Amino acid sequence: MTRDADFKRRVRARMARTGESYATARAQLLGRSDELHVTNGDSTVGELSRTGLAARILPWRDALHEGPVLPGSDDERRAARAAFLGVPVAVLEARDRELDAHAGEFVLWFEADLYDQLQIVEILARLAARGVDPERITLISVGEVPGIARFGGLGELSAAQLRAVAAQAAVALTPEALALAARSWDALRSPDPGTLAALIDARSPQLRFLGEAFGRLAREYPSARDGLSLTERRLLAALPASAGEAFVRASGKEARPFLGDTFAFAALARMQAGGLVAGEDAMLLRTALGDRVLAGEVRHVTDRWVGGVRMRETGWRWDEATERLVLRAER
Repeated sequence: MTRDADFKRRVRARMARTGESYATARAQLLGRSDELHVTNGDSTVGELSRTGLAARILPWRDALHEGPVLPGSDDERRAARAAFLGVPVAVLEARDRELDAHAGEFVLWFEADLYDQLQIVEILARLAARGVDPERITLISVGEVPGIARFGGLGELSAAQLRAVAAQAAVALTPEALALAARSWDALRSPDPGTLAALIDARSPQLRFLGEAFGRLAREYPSARDGLSLTERRLLAALPASAGEAFVRASGKEARPFLGDTFAFAALARMQAGGLVAGEDAMLLRTALGDRVLAGEVRHVTDRWVGGVRMRETGWRWDEATERLVLRAER
């Protein structure tokens, strides 16, 4: 109800300025030429563009739950991300430059999962740093769609469904929401996981999926029980299987799937390098060590990054009993 009321408020504000009918003002808010529509990658771009829902579209391409996301300057962050993703740094520079240069309205099309929520806080933190008026930003952040039993993503929706989703889910942001996004972006990049832990309890009428997403991110820290991330444990438990089958099985256990097959395969490769997995991609098996780790008899921490923290170098662990990040002496 609140989301619908926020969107209606923006429509009525436009009506007061322009004298347009409600239907015309609403349609214009969803497709104005001075709007920059930012999407969670490429899957939604085609339908938004083809149907005229958006004139200018900027796909945001980065999986921020994997690899180093470092504090420091934009140049340092982009260099580390480009190296990790295997893309030219110029690609990230051009993306950031397009967002930073836009002087009109912003419409953000995103979903509720971890992948999308981290992209949202990066984008909003950049806009907040520029001092962009939050009323210029419309956020469409979708976790469920009526009539779709297991909503997979905005890219599967028709133009009519996208319009309906926008009318129901669009919210105009507040200064408090932008400030929370900026704090969240800082926490993701911080070398101190304590700041990230505080966000698990975050509650915001506008950024309503944020706390849930950071709770899922925290579960990518090594478990106090076995040293595995939740993703690693689910992949390991899915064996024996092909790499593709293990990915499907692990993804099926996610309340909001966020992991692509590329990063799932990379996690399997890390565990294979550590002696927990054996075989070829067509058939992977758990080793005796993998069985012992899965049983909690041995701890195994793979060498990877979560935001600004390298897992092999931190004593922070995810404690399943308390569902909290805790600082432990062992590493």
